[in-house]
Amino acid sequence: MTDYALLLLPSANRVYTDAAVELTLAELEIFGSVLDAPLSELAPATIAGVGYVTFTTDLLSTRDLSYLGNASAAYALFERQGPLLLPLPLARLDRFDDDLLTIQKYAGKTNEQFTKLLLNVTLLALADPGALLDGRLRVLDPLCGRGTTLNQVLMYGHDAAGVDLDGKDYEAYQGFLRTYLQRKRIKHRIEEGPVRREHKVVARRLTARIGDQRSESAQTLDVVNADTVRAMEFFKRNTFDAVVADAPYGVQHGSTGPKGLRRGPLDLLAEAAPVWAALLRPGGALGLSWNVHVARREDAVDVLAEAGLTVKTGGGYERLRHRVDQSILRDVLVATKP
Repeated sequence: MTDYALLLLPSANRVYTDAAVELTLAELEIFGSVLDAPLSELAPATIAGVGYVTFTTDLLSTRDLSYLGNASAAYALFERQGPLLLPLPLARLDRFDDDLLTIQKYAGKTNEQFTKLLLNVTLLALADPGALLDGRLRVLDPLCGRGTTLNQVLMYGHDAAGVDLDGKDYEAYQGFLRTYLQRKRIKHRIEEGPVRREHKVVARRLTARIGDQRSESAQTLDVVNADTVRAMEFFKRNTFDAVVADAPYGVQHGSTGPKGLRRGPLDLLAEAAPVWAALLRPGGALGLSWNVHVARREDAVDVLAEAGLTVKTGGGYERLRHRVDQSILRDVLVATKP
C-alpha cells in the first residue's frame, strides 16, 4: 500500500473553500469506484502548515492518475515517501484555457469547482464510467443559465446541450461564446435564430460546431431558449448520456415565465424529471443540486424515483451537502436510468 497527499486547488469563494475538504473527501470516495483499487484512510491533513487530503491505496496506475487529475479540487498530487513528497503527473482532460470557465462574472453564478464536481459524480455513475476519459459523451443541462456546466462539458471534450427559459441568460451566453471563440481564434461555426412551428416562434436556438469542421473530433453545442419541460420538442428521446442540473435555489431566482415566478423548485422538478429521464439513454445518469431549504431531500428522491430513475445511495453520494450562504444549503442527488 502507498500513501498519497492531494493538494487542493484554491477557490476564490471563501464559503466554498471552507466546504472543499469535505466535498473532496466525498468526491474521491466516488472516484475510488473506478480506480484499480479503492482509496482508504481518506482524511484531511496539514503538512508543513499546508492543507491536504491524504489517502492510501495500491500504487496508482497511469489511468488512475488520469481519473484523479480531473477531480474538481485537484491542484497537485504527491506520493508520500517518509517526510518527502514526490510529485506525480496528473493528466487533465482540459481542451481549452481555464478562462472558458472563470472569465464570466455575474450574480448567482455557480462556483466552477462545484460545477466540475457535480459533472464528475454524475459521469462516474454511468454504466460505462470509463467514458469520462475516453468516450464521447452527450450531456444536457436542462437549466443551463449562462452556461457554466456547458463550458465544463466542452472543456472535457464532450458534446453539450442546454435549455433555459431566461432570454437574458441565453443572450448573455451566446454573446460570451462568440466572443470567446473569436478571441481565442478557435475554429467554429455558429448558427442562431428563431425556432418556428405553425408560423409561430416557439423558441430560439443556438447551435455550434467547435474545432476543425472536417474532423470527427469537432464538438457540438446546442442551446435552446425555452421552458425545460418542453425539452422533448427540441431533443430526441434516449439521446443523452447524462443530464446535469443546478436547480433554482428559490431564494434569489427561480423558474420564470411571462408572469414571473411560477414554480417552486420541487414543483419544477416534479414536472421536469419525467422529461429529463426520457431524454436519457439507458445506463445514463442524472445529477441534480438544489437548496434543501426549499425542497427536502426525501421529496426530491421520491420525484426522481417516480420518473423511473434509481438514486445512488451510500458512501460519498450522501456526503455532498454543503452551505452556499446563510439561506442556501445545497445538496446533490445522482440517479441512474436502468
